[in-house]
Amino acid sequence: MTDIASLVARQRAFYDTGATRSTSFRKEQLKKFERALQQNEAQIFDAIFADLRKSRYDTFTSELSLVYRELSFMMRNLEKWSRKKRVWTNLVNFPARSYLLSEPYGVTYVAGAWNYPYQLTLIPLIDALAAGNTAVVKPSEVAPRTSAVMAQIINSTFAPEYCHAVEGGAETAQRILEERFDYIFFTGGTKIGKLVYEAAAKHLTPVTLELGGKNPAFVLPDCDIETCAKRIVWGKLLNAGQTCVAVDYLLVHSSVEQQLLAAMKRVLEAHYPSAAVAENYMAIVNERHVDRIAKLIDPAKVYHGGTVDRANRFIAPTILRNVTFDDEVMKEEIFGPLLPVVRYDDLNAMIAKVKQYPKPLSLYVFGSNNGEKDRLFRELSFGGGSQNDAVMYFVNDHLPLGGIGASGIGAYHGFEGFKTFSHYKGIMEKPTWLEFWFLKVPPYAEWKLKLLRFLIERL
Repeated sequence: MTDIASLVARQRAFYDTGATRSTSFRKEQLKKFERALQQNEAQIFDAIFADLRKSRYDTFTSELSLVYRELSFMMRNLEKWSRKKRVWTNLVNFPARSYLLSEPYGVTYVAGAWNYPYQLTLIPLIDALAAGNTAVVKPSEVAPRTSAVMAQIINSTFAPEYCHAVEGGAETAQRILEERFDYIFFTGGTKIGKLVYEAAAKHLTPVTLELGGKNPAFVLPDCDIETCAKRIVWGKLLNAGQTCVAVDYLLVHSSVEQQLLAAMKRVLEAHYPSAAVAENYMAIVNERHVDRIAKLIDPAKVYHGGTVDRANRFIAPTILRNVTFDDEVMKEEIFGPLLPVVRYDDLNAMIAKVKQYPKPLSLYVFGSNNGEKDRLFRELSFGGGSQNDAVMYFVNDHLPLGGIGASGIGAYHGFEGFKTFSHYKGIMEKPTWLEFWFLKVPPYAEWKLKLLRFLIERL
């Protein structure tokens, strides 16, 4: 078993040498990691299929492609992002120049999640290393084979004093959190996120918590039925619904409800046959989650699907209609292939209902009414979202991914990831050839006060 205290001490000692501050060192390490991932793709694909029955196609498109893109994006930009950035200096400090200087936090801890085990573990790790930190990484034990593969790749690529993966369950995670880190990045559920936050508070360690929540999708009367049906179904069923930014439930205007239901059913029948677990449809992660999701299916409200095969960890893509906010399926995050459809007539009432839930990670609006779209985006609080699409904003390097309130703290991806793992020092440099000494010291006078107010408030 890894001696966590010794590992953290070694990483702190290595960080203190200043080796990780070199941008050339960082790029060299990221390039080495990229090569290691490419050389081990066969094991990567086999491991995730064994854990989640996730196909090579889905693994590349929703996992490895994003990891490779983050590596490329960081290697291209980290040198530019590491330079000091000039900022304005106000007149009261004349003559002077001011700038922001980024520095790594130090020794970081990255805790990954099981639902996208590669990208939700490796992307924040890449961001941490790109910013110049060392890292202790813990892949999720819920997907044990992918955890083992990631640990093997990471630990054979990097020296342990720089970056090291530690495998284990809840006891291991608890032991890691007893150590003092300079930054903690956690992806997972809200319940465990609270425990991580509590542990970090003991050391006043800054954290990013990537959590989840019930993500609503509003379907407005003027939506494009066919296109919206395709994008909603895909966004819901990606990863068998086990996606933190997936559509959790639909709020559909009554005037288009029947048309949308029929269109979604056609999409499901064409692309998601539910006879058995197939290469093109992922399994639920374990029997416990199968049982949890199955209990949320009200047979009287099944419009399509509803099949549960516990032995194969399979739940058919399922649409539930005539759902109300009092139904069990509306009382927790589903994290599975169930799509409840709530009919509405009064948008005001729906906005009020959504506000009663904890703030979601994502919100989606399907329709072209910019007045209603703008109102929803403006009035409702959420992490991020999109109009006329689901999930895909997640893969935009230039948009932050992060929640608010119960759905998370902080953000990452691209430059936001670099910023997350960097501390920005504000620095002002002044020459000695000019000094407004008379404004700083007694005797004070009314004219001095007026001059200072003008310099501070107006210029």
